[in-house]
Amino acid sequence: MNSDQKKKTSDLLGICLRAGKAVKGFDSACESVKDGKAACILTACDASAKTVKEAEFIGEKYSVPVYGTALAKTELGRLCGKETAIIAVTDKGFAEGFRKIILS
Repeated sequence: MNSDQKKKTSDLLGICLRAGKAVKGFDSACESVKDGKAACILTACDASAKTVKEAEFIGEKYSVPVYGTALAKTELGRLCGKETAIIAVTDKGFAEGFRKIILS
């Protein structure tokens, strides 16, 4: 992921968080996936392999896409006020925006 994608991801996530359409933290994100509220899961680039594997497992089980971002846990923390490796996006429009940025 290049720096342009990183900035776009960061900007979109900032808007998403201000709109209240994101759930931060592994346990909370998993709950929103299980409740059918999550449209996608974002992982930090420095999330542990175990965390990413567990996120991918739950995403696959509930048919929720998981996207790896170029943002580190500290960068996610600056955006959402809590250092975290996992964020669940609860809005389909935002999820589609992240898909376009990350998979482009």
